[in-house]
Parts: sequence; structure tokens; C-alpha cells
Amino acid sequence: MVHAGGMSRRTLLASTAAGSLLACSSSFADVLHGVPLWNPRADAPPQPVRPGPWQYFTPEEAAAVEALVDRLIPPDPQWPGGKDAGCAVFIDRQLAGPFGDSRGLYMRPPFQDGDPQQGPQSPLTPAMRYRRSLAALDKYCHATFAGKPFHALTADQQDKIISGLEHGQVTLEDASGRGFFDLLLQNTQEGFFADPIYGGNRDLKGWQMIGFPGARYDYRNWVQRHNEKYPLPPVGIGGRPAWTVTHT
Repeated sequence: MVHAGGMSRRTLLASTAAGSLLACSSSFADVLHGVPLWNPRADAPPQPVRPGPWQYFTPEEAAAVEALVDRLIPPDPQWPGGKDAGCAVFIDRQLAGPFGDSRGLYMRPPFQDGDPQQGPQSPLTPAMRYRRSLAALDKYCHATFAGKPFHALTADQQDKIISGLEHGQVTLEDASGRGFFDLLLQNTQEGFFADPIYGGNRDLKGWQMIGFPGARYDYRNWVQRHNEKYPLPPVGIGGRPAWTVTHT
């Protein structure tokens, strides 16, 4: 499968896996068979995402985001796509939290376009950017495809829109199409590879795909064993789906 920009699926994912894995590395105070899990940040442990309704997205926004992430990371016979991996859930929970409102960042004027290495130079928080861009995308799709929303379009039509956003050929009213594409792609990759505690990387499939062992506590038996495939399954901060976890 190839995403909208022409890059192969595996190349796209592998190129950003390392950075995404480092984005969310912490723990929480559950216990496994009576033994507390390792918790390096007892002052601010991450709260595990629980199944439930959308916390930031409206149902219409969520449908569009699920369709978008599933075209950025399409499913194949072996691996899930962005939707089934939980990328939309990850993004929703991030937008509902400190990331969404740029908490802790300097957000006062003046605002002006800067060099790429200066990072975002906008008064819009990520949550505001998503809300405006998704509304503009919906308006574009309705005007271009006889009233259909993005999630109702064919895969080819969706890919053309995503490619147009990436290359500046599709402009969104009152929003930057390329800026939205860049933010969405980054967050989708993060959701595919972040620890499952944050709602994405469902069943550790993202880590399994690239052979990442996860948050195992002790690697001493493998330090000197070079050029050998690590045989154990990946482990998240909260353990593995097959483990029984008791919450306290």
C-alpha cells in the first residue's frame, strides 16, 4: 500500500517510529499479580485511556479523522490500518488534554511565519487547528463531491484530497491545508507507535510490525547478543493484552 504522498507504508512508518516511541514514555500505578509496575514518574503518571465516547471530536469529526488516518496508514492482510490501531482515539484524547490547548507553551503575540526550525508560530492551538481544518475539509468535500462528507468518499477520492493537502493543491477555507496535513500525519504516526496506554498502537501491533520490544524492564541477557532477533513479544507500560492487570 502507498499513502497519498507516494511513500510506501513501511517506509512511512519506519521513518518516524523512533521519534514517536520517545514521545510518550512514562508509567502508571497499576499492579500486576500484586507487584507494582515500574513507575518513574510517581508525581504525574499518565492516565490509561479507557474505551468510551469521543472526548474532543464530534461524531462527524471523528468519522472524518478515522477515514483520514486509515488512508495515511492503510490496512493490509497482516497489519491494521490507522483506524483499527486506534490512531483517531489517540488524537482525540491528546486534543482533549494539555497537547490540545498548548498548555505550557508560550502562546502570546506577535505571531508571524518563521523558519521551519523555529517550530509552530501560530495563535491556533492543535485543538483549534483540527476543529477549523475539519470544518473546512467538510465544506470542501460537500462542494466538490455532491454533498458527500470525506468518510463517504471512495479510497481514490480520499487519497487525491490528502495528496492535494500535502502538496498545496487543495486549499481549505480559513485554514492551512498543508499545515493540517503535517499535523495530522505527525499525530497519526504518534498514535500508531505510542505506548498503548495513550489509546493508540492497539494490541501493540505497531511495535510488532517494526520489531520493537517495548518497555521491558531488563535487557541484560541480550546486551551482548548482536544480530539476533529478539524473540519475546513487546510489552507496554501497562503490560501486555494477555496479562491480567488489577487496578488499585
